[in-house]
Amino acid sequence: MTSLRVSGQWVTNTSVAEHVRSFVPAPLPPEPPLQLTAVDLGLLARAERELGRLDGLSTILPDTSLLVYMYVRKEAVLSSQIEGTQSSLSDLLAHEIDEAPGVPLNDVQEVSNYVHALKYGLERLRGGFPLSLRLLREIHAELLKTGRGGDKLPGEFRRSQNWIGGTRPGNARYVPPPPPQMEACLDQLERFIHQEEPISLIKIAMVHAQFESIHPFLDGNGRLGRLLITLMLYEARIMEEPVLYLSLYFKTHRDTYYDLLQRVRTHGDWEGWVRFFLQGVLETAQRAAETARALRARFEQDRSLIQREGRRSAGSILQLHEVLQVTPICSVQVGAQRAGLSEPTVSKGMELLQSWGLVRELTGRQRGRIFCYEPMLDLLNVDLDA
Repeated sequence: MTSLRVSGQWVTNTSVAEHVRSFVPAPLPPEPPLQLTAVDLGLLARAERELGRLDGLSTILPDTSLLVYMYVRKEAVLSSQIEGTQSSLSDLLAHEIDEAPGVPLNDVQEVSNYVHALKYGLERLRGGFPLSLRLLREIHAELLKTGRGGDKLPGEFRRSQNWIGGTRPGNARYVPPPPPQMEACLDQLERFIHQEEPISLIKIAMVHAQFESIHPFLDGNGRLGRLLITLMLYEARIMEEPVLYLSLYFKTHRDTYYDLLQRVRTHGDWEGWVRFFLQGVLETAQRAAETARALRARFEQDRSLIQREGRRSAGSILQLHEVLQVTPICSVQVGAQRAGLSEPTVSKGMELLQSWGLVRELTGRQRGRIFCYEPMLDLLNVDLDA
């Protein structure tokens, strides 16, 4: 049973020439403390266990970097889709080899920015920089450095009132704290992150919800709030690599996600939010591990086919197969550069792979051909298509 608690205060201020009610969240941790049931604690234990298994992906794939590369991009696509972009994983991969995506460039640029922002944040943490408000501003600058949002103060906290839903603050679904109160909320959040108690999944759940309630930027708050989950998982060494794409769970249960965040503000229902978050970690970790096992099996199956059918050319085709695992949408030129082979050799190898049903040519052209490693993309796209 959830205890009655005050999770913040509603203040009236003037914005866009009208009186509006803004929410100023109370500092974390909640008071009274969370009342977790035995079922909740069991869910926490299962989520932690599945995360541990997912973090041990080196026992599932010989090269974990292959999964990290793809999972980062999958998370970027899913997180950006929540914000309304139409870009797919294939669009992003085509963009990364300087080919035109199948959607407006702004959409795929937004997803590409997410990839760079996540990599930037992880590199800063690996270099010893603390997870802090300064780092969040730096990551935000990466997130909005090109494309849409470039005029929304990249890397700077907002200096004006924002809102969620509606055409103005007066008819918005939610209005975050005004700038003066927002600054105090951010300082309190930073202190909570660095309290002596270790970072746990429950703490990460609370920090994400609090960040979304503060909504400190003019744009990109949703994406940065989801990035913050990955950064805290790494900071706490709960996961060594970013292979948990929670945006899938948030996207699938979008209405519940928003409703539970609002219930934290209106009813102090932290327990309901934490339960939802833990269930998301559990389901997403399980699904990611299943995908890893399916990819391992597919790579081994295709490698065996190449060795059996390739005969004298098997060596060069296996090199090309390794490139395709990292660059599943690949031109002949890119394949030649990354495999260290000649373009004619790669062209012939792609044709053989196509004849065996492992790749598909995308352009229909004789020159400048682009191939996709379809079995791999099919496995990665299951969640995105759903």
